[in-house]
Amino acid sequence: MSHLVTIQTQVRDPAAISSACLRLQLPSPEFGTTALFSNQASGWAVQLPDWNYPVVCDVEQGQLCYDNYGGRWGDQQHLDHFLQIYAVEKAKIEARRLGHSTIEQSLADGSIKVTIQVGA
Repeated sequence: MSHLVTIQTQVRDPAAISSACLRLQLPSPEFGTTALFSNQASGWAVQLPDWNYPVVCDVEQGQLCYDNYGGRWGDQQHLDHFLQIYAVEKAKIEARRLGHSTIEQSLADGSIKVTIQVGA
């Protein structure tokens, strides 16, 4: 039986953050306090392509801190793509942890279909 699931992503897993960075060929995330334009944020810093400041993933709160100045300092599409890949990697990590296999398929609209085979 097939089930469609919609996921609202909270970024809470450092391993999935690292997997997403590796997959997107981004620098490895760095843990610590990072300077943004007018403040600081603590967590896992991810440097997206052509962004002036990194996105900081606060895994305790599941939130992101970033300053892209309304798109002038970083294209929102890069962040959206990172979140999409993070969600896919997190789903695959959890499926493997439970002993399931996954199949991933890129769709024409840019979305990604992840099929989890239970017990496989």
